[in-house]
Amino acid sequence: MRGLTLALILLLLMPAMRASAAPTVGPDDFLRARVQRPDGLPYRLYVPPFARPGARLPLIVFLHGAGQNGDDNDAQIAHGANGALQLLDAAVRRRIPVLFAAPQNPVDYWKPADVMAVIADIEARWPVDRRRVYLTGLSSGGTGVWDLLKAYPDRFAAAVPMSGMTERAGLASIVRVPEWVFHAADDNDTDVETGYGGAMVGSRAVVRALRAAGGHPRYTEYAHGPRPATHVIWPRAYATPGLLDWMLRQRLPADAAAPGESR
Repeated sequence: MRGLTLALILLLLMPAMRASAAPTVGPDDFLRARVQRPDGLPYRLYVPPFARPGARLPLIVFLHGAGQNGDDNDAQIAHGANGALQLLDAAVRRRIPVLFAAPQNPVDYWKPADVMAVIADIEARWPVDRRRVYLTGLSSGGTGVWDLLKAYPDRFAAAVPMSGMTERAGLASIVRVPEWVFHAADDNDTDVETGYGGAMVGSRAVVRALRAAGGHPRYTEYAHGPRPATHVIWPRAYATPGLLDWMLRQRLPADAAAPGESR
């Protein structure tokens, strides 16, 4: 994101986080890992201790924004992951076993292959239900969600991009992916219509193009984001009633399951 410092974002998030329910999951509840290959991304993973032995678990993959870029494997889940951990808190409070992964990227651009390497690493070590892998992200991470979907259109059961942008090219390949898109009409960083003013366009234009191509994305556009940084809608968006349930209802077709998984 442009023009927003990490300190400003955290200042803006504090009231929303204080107003929400007490967090159930904190950084100490996440495992630390890294993809073991050159330039492999570090990531944090929450594994529910109450999961039934042998059960295949849904996986939520969260892509952070530019303010959390780095290699410390901490910033991406600090301060509630800019609101994203509300999804996990809701699952834990209801005893819904969900894996939650948060890779950390050193730069703004999320390379789809790097994120898929994180997912592959998790699938090799933990019982992931390949029919129920969900993707969400905010700001540059929201843009990363669109890039992942285009690169791997048959891999994700649903996607929740927030305050992101993408090119119109390639959208036809993801019209069948269930998406719930969030943006503020007065976003002061990533324009809801024109993005940064180049080939990439904002969420309103993306949703319009998807619908024109036959897709049925859900779209929540706030008239106003929190001032002065109206880009930062994420604590409010991740608290949307029914968002977690909507995500977990989505499944890939049975033939998308890996050998040995339930169908």
